[in-house]
Amino acid sequence: MNRWYGKLLGGIAGALLFRPNPVFGVLAGVLLGHAFDRDWFKLAKDNPYRAFDLTSDASDAEVDQAYRRLISQYHPDRMNGAAPELRARAAARAAELNAAYDRIKTQRKAR
Repeated sequence: MNRWYGKLLGGIAGALLFRPNPVFGVLAGVLLGHAFDRDWFKLAKDNPYRAFDLTSDASDAEVDQAYRRLISQYHPDRMNGAAPELRARAAARAAELNAAYDRIKTQRKAR
């Protein structure tokens, strides 16, 4: 489920702040609201969902599906004939995905 209220509030605030040219204000506010809705201002370390390109309100099934899809793509065992640099990058990405998945599961158990 995508968040939408950032765009709405940004558009209203932009129109009110830029009264001489409200169209520009609405556009700027909607763009800024979109950035907040997509969590662009948070660091990847703070948001484990960003590793899977999901929002924090994603369901367990969506998280599991994204994890399985990405880990099958970046698992080091699938890179047998690849160059050592590619294998190292795939191993680093797989470690990042595993850490993010573990953080998500730990957070959800605490709820």
